[in-house]
Amino acid sequence: MENLKIKAQLLELCKASLETRLKSVLAVINDLKQSLQSETKSSAGDKHETGRAMVQLEREKAGHQLAEIEKTKQVLSKINPESFSKNVGLGSVVFTTKSNYFISISAGELKVESGIFYAISASTPIGQLLLGKSVGDKVVFREMKFKIIEVI
Repeated sequence: MENLKIKAQLLELCKASLETRLKSVLAVINDLKQSLQSETKSSAGDKHETGRAMVQLEREKAGHQLAEIEKTKQVLSKINPESFSKNVGLGSVVFTTKSNYFISISAGELKVESGIFYAISASTPIGQLLLGKSVGDKVVFREMKFKIIEVI
C-alpha cells in the first residue's frame, strides 16, 4: 500500500510540474499575441517590421514548447500508478544505494514523505542505464557505482 502511495504521489507531482510549465508557456503566448496586436505602424517602418518578426520568432519558439509539453503529457498518461514490474520501465520507482528515481518525465527533484526522488525521462542517460534492470543489478554511471535495491 505504501508503495502505491509513493508512485501516485510522484505521478501527481510530475503532473503539477508539467501544469506549471504549461501555464508559463501559455502566458508567454498570450503576451506575445498582445504585443503583436498592440504594435502600431510607426514612421520607422523597418524597425516596426523587425519588431514584428522578433515577436513572431518568439511565438514559434513558444509553440514548440507547447508541443513538447503535449508530448510529455502523453508520456505521463501512459503511467499506471497501480502497476508493478520486476524490471525497470516507464512508471517505475527505483530505489538504489545512491539515489531514488521515478522513470517518467524530466521534472527534477521531487520530495514525498518517504524521501527524495529524481523524476527522469527514460531517454536520459541514467534512464537508459536503468531500463530493463531489476533488483540486485549493479549500475555504473559517470564513475559512480550503485545497486538497485527495490523496483515498484
